[in-house]
Amino acid sequence: MAQSKNFGFGEDEMMLRDSAQKFFSDNCTADKIHSQVAPDSDIYRDIDCIWDESLWHQICELGWTAACVPESAGGIGMSVVAAVALAEEAGKAAFPSPLLSTFNSTFVLTECQTDNATKALGDIASGKAMTLAITNSKGSWESTDTDVSVTDNKLSGTAYYVQDAQKADSLIVAAKNGDGSGLYLVDSTDKNVTIHADGIIDLTRDQAHIDFNDVDAMELAAPGTGNTALKNAMPAILCITAADMVGSGEWLLQTTVEYATTRVQFDRPLGFFQAVKHPLVNVMLQVDQAKSLAYSAACAIDEEPDNAEKLARMAKSAASDMAVYSSSRSVQFHGGIGFTWECYVHLFFKRQMHNHILYGDGKYQRTKLADMLIGEVA
Repeated sequence: MAQSKNFGFGEDEMMLRDSAQKFFSDNCTADKIHSQVAPDSDIYRDIDCIWDESLWHQICELGWTAACVPESAGGIGMSVVAAVALAEEAGKAAFPSPLLSTFNSTFVLTECQTDNATKALGDIASGKAMTLAITNSKGSWESTDTDVSVTDNKLSGTAYYVQDAQKADSLIVAAKNGDGSGLYLVDSTDKNVTIHADGIIDLTRDQAHIDFNDVDAMELAAPGTGNTALKNAMPAILCITAADMVGSGEWLLQTTVEYATTRVQFDRPLGFFQAVKHPLVNVMLQVDQAKSLAYSAACAIDEEPDNAEKLARMAKSAASDMAVYSSSRSVQFHGGIGFTWECYVHLFFKRQMHNHILYGDGKYQRTKLADMLIGEVA
C-alpha cells in the first residue's frame, strides 16, 4: 500500500498546525520561555520544575491532547501525523509541558487494547497529563528487565529517566512478575510514590527517577504482554521525538541565518563567507531530511505498518545527527555567545542534546536498522 499524498497531511492537520503556530507565537516567544525557565544561572541552584500550567490547560481545551486518542475513548481520532505536526511546533518553541510525554502515553495505551487502557485514554482526552516510567537503571526501555515488580496489582521498585515526571498526573509503569512484564497505571500523587528530580541540561523539561513502595496500580497490559505494547508503540514515540528535534533545528537554523545576515566582520556580513554559508546549507538539508523521514514514518504507522519501525528508526537517526550538527553550528556561528546564559540559543542547544540521546541516538538507531535489514536479507 502506497502512502497518501503529503504523508496524509490534510486540511485538518494543517488547521491544527496553524493553530499551534499562532498559540506559540502569542504565548511562547523565545524571550518569554527564556525568562521563565532560565531566571537563575547558578550551577548550584535547586532542581526546579518550571512550567506554565495555565498554558497546559489552554492546549487541553484546544484539543491537542485528545488529537490521537481514538474516538471510541472520547478523543478526536486523528493520525500520528497530527501529533508529529504539534511536536514539531512545540520543539520550535522549546515549549515546557508534558505534551510529548502525553502523546507517547497515548500511543502505548492504544496498543494495550484493554478496557482499563481505554479508560486511561479517556482521561488523557479530558486533559490529564501522563508519562512513561518504563526505563531501568541501565537505561534500557526495550527490555522486559524492568526494575519494578508487581504483586496483586501493587508495585515496588524504581523507574529511571522518567520524562516530565513532576508535570504528569499519572504514570504508566512497566513492572514484572513470574509471568513477564506488564504495564500499570499509577497516580503520581500517591503517598507511596516518591519522585526524585534528576539534574539535566535541558531547562525546558524535567526528568526523575521514581520509587514505588507497595503502590496500588491499575493493570493496563497483563504480565507477558507489556513489552509487546511498548514495542508496537515505539515507532510513534520515535516519530514524536524526531519531530521535536526538527522543530528545534528549524529555530536554530532561522536564528543563525538571521544573525549571519546582520553580524558584520571584515566589512562583510558573516553569511558572505563560504565557511559560514555552506555549513548552514548543510543544516537546512539535514533538517529537511529529518522532517521528511519523521512525517513518512508517522504516515507509515497508519498506512504501511510493516515499514513503520524501519522508517521511524531512520527518522530518529537522522534527527539525532541533525540535532548535534545544527546545535554546534549555531553556537559556533554566534561566535561562542550561543552558549552564554543570556543568548536564547543555549535553550535549544540543550533541548537538542537531551533529545539526541532520548530513546537512542543515531548510532543506536542505525545498529537496530542494520539488524532489521540483515535479518530481511537473510
